[in-house]
Amino acid sequence: LWDGSFPFYPGVNASFRFDTTRAIIISIFLSLLAAFIIILPGIRGRGRLFWLLRVVVALFVGAVVLTIQFTRDWETGCVTANTSYKSFSRALVNADVGLHIGLAGVNVTLVGNPVNQVNETINYNENFAWSFNADYDHSYSEGLNKGLPSPILYVAEKFTTQSPCSMHRQYRISGHYASLTLWMAFCTWLISILLFSMPILLYGGYMLLLTAALMLFSLLFFFTARNTPKCPIQFGPAPLKTDYGGSFWLTLGTGLLCLLLGLGVIILNSVWPEKLKLVFNLDEGKGEE
Repeated sequence: LWDGSFPFYPGVNASFRFDTTRAIIISIFLSLLAAFIIILPGIRGRGRLFWLLRVVVALFVGAVVLTIQFTRDWETGCVTANTSYKSFSRALVNADVGLHIGLAGVNVTLVGNPVNQVNETINYNENFAWSFNADYDHSYSEGLNKGLPSPILYVAEKFTTQSPCSMHRQYRISGHYASLTLWMAFCTWLISILLFSMPILLYGGYMLLLTAALMLFSLLFFFTARNTPKCPIQFGPAPLKTDYGGSFWLTLGTGLLCLLLGLGVIILNSVWPEKLKLVFNLDEGKGEE
């Protein structure tokens, strides 16, 4: 890997949308899943299916909670417009301008229609980070020094600390709080796995409920930034409008899944404890009272 991308991918400004951090996390969880599938034949009886279902659900929740920390599509938008390409130039290009907002920064994409225009290949994907160890204004200044296309700089300028839009403060603070709650959700997920394996089923259900609550709170933090007034991003008559992206909806779906599973464990423990023991492959004399 070289600067977060593959070294054999052609072009200096080539658009590489898939973050290598996500690739590493997904590979680790898929490797764990493959290892559990290999030992699946060693599970006896009908409990084999329940055991596999628990492993798949647990790994899915853990992979989602960890991966969405590094995704860049919590909020996305795209517009097709005729716009100036470089400063001090009258040349106009037809291009798709995309904005992808994550918890740690924004990505601005510019893809020409067609890609080759004005004797250049118009295919950019620039990242501007605002995490604790990153300086957004410095990244924007580097973009100015590199001579990035005007549409990218125009969109990125809206999120600088000097911009009157104040979007940098809104999204940066909400992103930090959302990231913190997601790290807490990852910890409670690990505790729930430990409790279910001991097995202490009731408290494992409580930890799943806490995991769901933390994931939903992270959505609430991001929601506050998404619904505050912000400056319009306009390319002539065409506005660049954004909406919730895939990571937002994936977090919502996973949080609701944890909520249902936690409630299911608690209800079964109170009403039908024998069936709960069957799901967790427990004998009559084992498990919690």
